[in-house]
Amino acid sequence: METKHESVLLNEAIEGLDIKKTDIVVDATIGGAGHFSKMLSALGPEGTLIGIDADDEAVERAQKVASSVQEGPTVYLVTNNFRNLGAVLDELEIPSISKVLFDLGWSSFHLTRGRGFSFKAEEPLLMTYGEPEVGKTAADLINSATEEELSEIIFTYGEERFARAIAKGIVNSRKEKKILTTGNLVEVITAAVPGWYTHRRLHPATKTFQALRIAVNDELGALREGLTVAMERIIPGGRIAVITFHSIEDRIVKQLFRDAVYTKGGTLVNRKPIIPSDFEARANPRARSGKLRIFERCEHFEKVPERILPFAYHTYV
Repeated sequence: METKHESVLLNEAIEGLDIKKTDIVVDATIGGAGHFSKMLSALGPEGTLIGIDADDEAVERAQKVASSVQEGPTVYLVTNNFRNLGAVLDELEIPSISKVLFDLGWSSFHLTRGRGFSFKAEEPLLMTYGEPEVGKTAADLINSATEEELSEIIFTYGEERFARAIAKGIVNSRKEKKILTTGNLVEVITAAVPGWYTHRRLHPATKTFQALRIAVNDELGALREGLTVAMERIIPGGRIAVITFHSIEDRIVKQLFRDAVYTKGGTLVNRKPIIPSDFEARANPRARSGKLRIFERCEHFEKVPERILPFAYHTYV
């Protein structure tokens, strides 16, 4: 069965970016290439579109979309993490950009990659977007981190109320046998939480899997770095759009944008985040938690202020 991906807030994001035919646009998270396709259509032959994704299959999807367009913009496709946006632009010899989109939702295609993102299938515990590095997988994390570290990761990134119990269950279980698959981890989580917690609408492993995915990929650190570069490289009048799917990401984006507004570096295109319509939320349940924030840079822009980065997995490896 062919995997289908529905891009969240697709039209709202493209309309909010207000793409001109000659813009230099960055899709920092190609994913299913839905937003990428719309950006491609919005640009003319004198425009430029840069697509970035850590997953080489996402880049291949964008390549197929781009190759089907005649007399379109100049297209650059790069397999990389958007945290390295500055290095990507330097390599392409592009000093500044007009518009950029960060869609922080993970693509439906990831569920079929066999990397352990879903607790509904028996897969190796990798949880990496690109090819896994030695010692950098979810299995490496849960089999090596201390109980305290695991508890903090699960609570901070997953906002899981039973983080301590789950962390203790992981540590106790791995003493007997390493936890290497999604099924192994789900069994440990289910056994660690109260019985009533397993009968709710939300699967008891949901928040722990989210937390591990964020930690393994240092998603919050990457967001902070990539967004900071975007805000420094964007031209006056240029726009940055970010689609988030949970409160931790949204707080980082909201904070960075508000800091820039406070220092008179730009304005918020919408005072409140744009959320999916009732129709989209019903048609695509994954869209329900989506929030779109858009920032427009003004002429006077100071460097993004340094802040203490959120708790991150790379502290422990």
